[in-house]
Order: sequence, then C-alpha cells, then structure tokens
Amino acid sequence: MMKALLAGVALNVVLGGAAFADITIGVAGPMTGQYATFGEQLRVGAEQAVKDINAAGGVNGEMLKLSVGDDACDPKQAVAVANQFASQGVPFVAGHFCSGSSIPASQVYSEEGIVEISPASTNPDYTDKRPSDGIYRVCGRDDQQGEVAGAYIAENFKDQNVAVLDDKSAYGKGLAEQTAKAMEANGKKPTLTESYSAGEKDYTALVSKLKQADVKLVYIGGYHTEAGLIARQMKEQGVSAKIMSGDAIVTDEYWAITGDAGEGTLMTFSPDPRKNPTAAPVVQAIEGSGKSAEGYALYTYAAIQAWVEAAKKAGGTEYEDVVKALDSETFPTVIGDLKFDSKGDVTLPGYVIYEWKNGKYDYIQTAAAK
Repeated sequence: MMKALLAGVALNVVLGGAAFADITIGVAGPMTGQYATFGEQLRVGAEQAVKDINAAGGVNGEMLKLSVGDDACDPKQAVAVANQFASQGVPFVAGHFCSGSSIPASQVYSEEGIVEISPASTNPDYTDKRPSDGIYRVCGRDDQQGEVAGAYIAENFKDQNVAVLDDKSAYGKGLAEQTAKAMEANGKKPTLTESYSAGEKDYTALVSKLKQADVKLVYIGGYHTEAGLIARQMKEQGVSAKIMSGDAIVTDEYWAITGDAGEGTLMTFSPDPRKNPTAAPVVQAIEGSGKSAEGYALYTYAAIQAWVEAAKKAGGTEYEDVVKALDSETFPTVIGDLKFDSKGDVTLPGYVIYEWKNGKYDYIQTAAAK
C-alpha cells in the first residue's frame, strides 16, 4: 500500500503541480462518544499548532493542513482511522488518546512509514513494544504515574483501607495494576480490588462493596465519566472515602458530573503546561478563541512542534530522515524541551499530585525531573 500511495502522490504532483505543495498531517482521538472531551483537547491543540506554524512560514516553505480522525477510543475504529490517514498520504499523526487505540493503530503507522507521536497514551506497552522506531509519545507512562500514586497512598493511607478499581481497558487496568504494585512495594496492600464495566450508569453494587469494606480511599483506574458517576453514587450512599485517579480525569467534565461529590478528589497528571511561561501566548490564543487549553491540548501542540522541527532538520518529510532527527535532537516546545529516549519516551519532569477543589484542580505535590 505504501508504494502505491507514494506512486500516486508522485503522479499527482506531476499532473497537478503546485496544488499538492501542502502537507496534510493527522490528529486522532475520540471526537465523538463518552470520551469526546479528550478528543476535543487534542483537536484544539492541533488546530492552534497548525495555525501558528503556518503563520510562521510553514514547514520548509510548505503549509500544513489538518485531517481529523475520530476513533471513539475503539481499537477497531482506530485501525480504520490509521488506514484512512495512510490513504491520504499523511506523513505524521498526533494521536491517539486512548492507549487501546494507539497500540493497534501504531501497527498500521509502522507498516505505512507514518510517524506517530501520542500526546496522551500512557500504557507502557505503547513504546516498550512499539513495532518500529517511528512511534513516540510526549506524555509520561503509567508505571511512572502508578509509582507516584502508589507511594503517595502508602504514605498517607498506610493504616486505612484502600480499594483499587479498574475499568478493564488497556489504560485503566494497566494504571490500576501499576499503582497497586507501587503500593505494595511501599508496604501497603489494597484491601479490595475490583473491576467494573465502562459505559454503565449504575454502580450501586460496587459502591455497596466499598461501603462494606469500610474503605477510606478509592483508587480508580479509568476515565472521568465512570469515575464521576462512582463519586456521585458514593456520596449518595454515604461513603465518605476520598477518590484518587489518574490523568483521564483531567477535564472540567469530571466536575460537571460529580458536582460537590468531586471535592477533594486526588489525581496524577504531568506538570500543568499552562503554567509554563513559554506557553503563555498559545494559551492566550486558545482561550481568546473561546476554547480551553486544559488537559492534553498543549501536549498535542508540542507533539506537532517536535515533528515540524524534525522535518525542518531533515529538510523534508521523508520517514527515515525525520525519525533520525527525532531520535537525536532536542526540541523546544510549549511543554518544555523534549528529548526522546531509545524507546520513544520523553525525558521530562514526572507526575504531579493534584486535588480538585471548587471545580478546579491544582498541585498539592510537585514533581522532580527524571
């Protein structure tokens, strides 16, 4: 398929001339469905990056165009999106959001010679088992995130009952397992471990188990929709345990679901890039257009920045040349100076503990550089 696409592109360039000078890149995530808030974060960051890069002259004199792929956080749909990008001759994709989408899609990108940089997929397997060296991420990993969460829980809830829940997804189950592993390494075993099904509305039976076990902290490996419902139903049943989760509740929609039941929720997320002075103009531009720079918007912006700078260094979008630049260079971005290691992970500061208060989240514990 790759050779056929390249041949088609070459023919179109000959027949169409300068009309094919633009470079189409992709952004992929859940643009619809229950996790669409995160797809919107990726889209907002990508659209602003393309706008800013084109205003600064584009990439080696060529303008960027953005193709948006909706995977709905579904593995099969993610593969379909990846194949669609391949048919468009896209050299680069910023995506996907869910690890369960990024991992199967990366197989397609590897076969087609497309660079993938995920802004948000944190499952270790995404890079540990990457099918080629053109697969990267600009976020952290669940083993890093779980290490921070597990150590915090062991220290602050060492004499209290703790439950660890997961939604059975690649992301949620992986994060819960890493957190429980880190807890035990720090001398604390979960009192209760349970799995739940994503997409359900009634978690009464699960909450009853939490109440019966007299838990004081509920760690949730999953997404904001279910975590929010569990928090609300816990309050309705008189369960006063604190909730802790990971980066998949880093959206204002979490509070929209929980209301006051979300007060005091803890979560791990990378250092908020909105606090980075170099990101201020981008944040201002995004918010000035009536959108939000929360969550993974700036991580998507940074992923595109890194690929663009690598393409400039390579003098074009040829896969091998761009990968060589990505593997060897350091890239100044809105989330900091990015350097990829041999696995395709970044060497940036680790995870931060946040707490939700009055509908907003902020640090209660900061992170040191790795």
